[in-house]
Amino acid sequence: MRHKYTRLSALITIISLCMVSHYSFAASITVSAAASLTNAFNDIAKAYQQQYPQDKVLLNFGASGSLLQQMQNGALVDVFASADQQTMDQAQAKNLVQAQDRVNFVNNTLVLITPKKSGVTVHSLKDLQQNGIKHIALGNPAYTPAGRYAQAAMERAQVWSQAQPKIVNVNNVRQALDYVANQSAEAGFVFGTDAAIMPDKVSVAATIPTSKPISYPIAKTVASKEPAAANRFVRFICSAQGQQILKRYGFQSAH
Repeated sequence: MRHKYTRLSALITIISLCMVSHYSFAASITVSAAASLTNAFNDIAKAYQQQYPQDKVLLNFGASGSLLQQMQNGALVDVFASADQQTMDQAQAKNLVQAQDRVNFVNNTLVLITPKKSGVTVHSLKDLQQNGIKHIALGNPAYTPAGRYAQAAMERAQVWSQAQPKIVNVNNVRQALDYVANQSAEAGFVFGTDAAIMPDKVSVAATIPTSKPISYPIAKTVASKEPAAANRFVRFICSAQGQQILKRYGFQSAH
């Protein structure tokens, strides 16, 4: 009988050790990503968790600048993905991320969109000056990379002063997309991947050249409590599987 209890005790110990071992590898990571990455990252998180079932990915989307502010104010984030280099440069300057942890993982394009059923014809930035364009949906340039890219493009085309009174500042590119899709604005600026989500509701009037490629960086944060899992997620984003998902949503290779 005593021998039986000894064996039972040993078995319980082994099971306990296995459970401790399993849970010691379990990690929950928060990924803060630019709003334009919403659909792609939702799919990527599912694929990642299938491959690494011990990890749980919590996604937080918004304008890149707003996400940066959240981190500055103490939000616990393990991975940060922005829609421009400028915001990631600021994160690095504030020691929220480190240079060696940054990697550029996709490129995008800036597009000018109009509602599918539109009463005005728009082919270029100059057309924003016409009287039929009363509202232009634009992510606030103070926080959104798309807004900054669009403002710079309008300034180069010398239409910013005429367009500025028509600007409706919104929180992020997805809100700009919604404004145009439901005809609350006659035109708007989003990324090419955003416009591709609603081909039945918006038309791409023009692809807008930018002075530099629209390159998206991603990085593990300095404050991450789960650095191993954060690095795993970043590697997955850059892997063939992660890149294939991003490509499916219209993102272009950064390499």
